[in-house]
Amino acid sequence: MKQTVLVVDDEPSIADGLRLTLETEGYSVRIAGSLRTALASVAQVDAQVAIVDLMLPDGDGLALTRELRTRDPALEVIVITAYGSVRKAMEATKSAGAFYVVEKPFDPDELLGLVRKALEHRTLIAENAELRRRLADQTADSQILGSAPGIQRVMDTIASVADTDANVLVVGESGTGKELIANALHERSARRDGPFVKINCAALPKDLIESELFGHTRGSFTGATTEKVGLLEEAHRGSLLLDEITEMPMDLQAKLLRVLEERVVRRLGAGKPTPVDFRLISSTNRSAEAAVREGHLRQDLYFRINTVTIGVPPLRERRDDIPILVRAFLERYRAKHQRPVEGIEPEAYRRLLAHHWPGNVRELQHALERAILVARGREITLADLPDTLQHAGEDGAAAGVAPSEVPAGSLEEIERASILKALDQTRWNKQAAAALLGLRRPTLYSKMRKHGIPQRRP
Repeated sequence: MKQTVLVVDDEPSIADGLRLTLETEGYSVRIAGSLRTALASVAQVDAQVAIVDLMLPDGDGLALTRELRTRDPALEVIVITAYGSVRKAMEATKSAGAFYVVEKPFDPDELLGLVRKALEHRTLIAENAELRRRLADQTADSQILGSAPGIQRVMDTIASVADTDANVLVVGESGTGKELIANALHERSARRDGPFVKINCAALPKDLIESELFGHTRGSFTGATTEKVGLLEEAHRGSLLLDEITEMPMDLQAKLLRVLEERVVRRLGAGKPTPVDFRLISSTNRSAEAAVREGHLRQDLYFRINTVTIGVPPLRERRDDIPILVRAFLERYRAKHQRPVEGIEPEAYRRLLAHHWPGNVRELQHALERAILVARGREITLADLPDTLQHAGEDGAAAGVAPSEVPAGSLEEIERASILKALDQTRWNKQAAAALLGLRRPTLYSKMRKHGIPQRRP
């Protein structure tokens, strides 16, 4: 797809010359002879670079540069001028955001080189922004944040069993972070360099789940036109997550049990079994014991998969972690979406603390991402929260949240309150507090200095 250059100059000879030079190099060119027509053009065409004359018949080229950059911050603007004003040139590059200033008369080859550099600069900025978004995602997704006793027990269990091959069953309501726990178990194990195969047993069609899990040979059933490696084989020398294992059909549970006992997989239609070696992690959002009683989970399979059981507490049972999670998600999503949100108004923050959170951490996460996307100011307001939170009653007293306990809503204040809470929970053990907050210890020390928090307990 051709890259587009907008040329804004009221001198036809210069505009036509630039058009010829740029089109010869393969660029698409739009010409505008005034500030008004330039703004109309950018509303219709997605330009990557603009070449703007400093003096226009209906306005100032610097004003146009500011407006173009306001409308599209990624647009690179090269200002051309016949006046050679040092002051204007400095203003163009510093305050108006121009990429470069060129004096008339200019060398067409020099201008072409600047256009290429401007495009490279635009690409580099986009790549850096994407990298920041990915890092923000990875930082949030790879950490289990919280200081409540329930989540601390989860972290302690992960630390104890991650480097073993013990089968682990993770039990918790939807949205509590069961997959994050599975990720942590794999990433901290000796199998971390191997594959990590995740299977949602509730999402696979029942008529295809056996083929997906065990694989098949060509011609083993109608429609099997090629040979397929099953997901159990793909997990060889790595980890396998069976999400919502209680939704797996009972006949397949018997076959899975045989795989766990014999450590071999037989593809559909194959005569020879294939050895497999994987660490099994299972999860369910219902009581495993109840699933056994109700006939949704084989008892012998249950005994095989729950060598270690990790129970994940719902968010309503770890309300003290809400400020820590709010801080983490605000940082994550304002970086990901590049929004200038700096905090939360007190009324909106009280509603976050008082809400019952039936969807748990995932619901809180989505609520904050939505609020950051729709917020018009630098603070999230009650109107920015989802409807379920906007129209909820003032149940703070029922939830044990007193207005006096709610910190002010700026990110700085939320962060300070979160650090103090983590320090109190860990008896001012800095390394443990940093782990709770998802920070490196030097970063924690830096933030403590920034917020005026003493290094020792007062």
